[in-house]
Amino acid sequence: MSGGATAAQVESPVLELDGVGKRFGDHTVLDDVSLTVQRGEFVALLGPSGAGKTTLIRCMTGMLKPDAGHIRVCGVDMANLHGRERRRVAVVFQQFNLVRRLSALDNVLAGRLGYVAPWRGWVRQFDRADRLLALECLDRVGLLRHAAQRADTLSGGQQQRVALARALAQRAEVIVADEPVASLDPAISAGILDLLRGICEEDGVTVVCSLHQLHLAQSYARRLIGLADGRVQFDCRAEDVNESATRTLYQRNPQAA
Repeated sequence: MSGGATAAQVESPVLELDGVGKRFGDHTVLDDVSLTVQRGEFVALLGPSGAGKTTLIRCMTGMLKPDAGHIRVCGVDMANLHGRERRRVAVVFQQFNLVRRLSALDNVLAGRLGYVAPWRGWVRQFDRADRLLALECLDRVGLLRHAAQRADTLSGGQQQRVALARALAQRAEVIVADEPVASLDPAISAGILDLLRGICEEDGVTVVCSLHQLHLAQSYARRLIGLADGRVQFDCRAEDVNESATRTLYQRNPQAA
């Protein structure tokens, strides 16, 4: 049940972190984090609250600039990714980050902003091809019939599906998901992770997903990366991580945030 990649896809890394560090004042949040993620991999990031996972994800997506080290996406330093080039990385948030007063379709069309002139985005003027693509993405996550429905009238699971459809519409090469199922019940969580795994396997999109539950991480990810105290504690195949290793990980006294 792990995310897969073809032999051709594995040849070129899509995401590389080299000695990444981040501090807030005198507080070290990330300390010399290095890892490489291949194209088409599904990687789960584990760690206790305060381990530095969210800070790491924000650095991966360009929302935060690391104080040390480098992050490369498809060989290009994140610091040199500007404007439309940022569309290579899509983010799925725990709290969905939808525009609540807009329809599901309009929220998915936000994934096309990196492909249109800025003024078109401001007035939400997208061409027919973009609208058809957005509808196809909603259909893929099972929400086509809710396309015209306001986001704030959808359930939590439906809102997260809209967020996934938005990432699909963005045609990103990497999807970074920050606790995407933390606020959802088990059945809905499984559905969201099934969709993420399908995107990974069928589209060759790299997925980096932070999770708390070991059984979910092992069911969906090929690799597990354990983070505590701002450092990588383990990075190995999902089947090689046992409960003892994760118990030790979660019992560490976190010093990061």
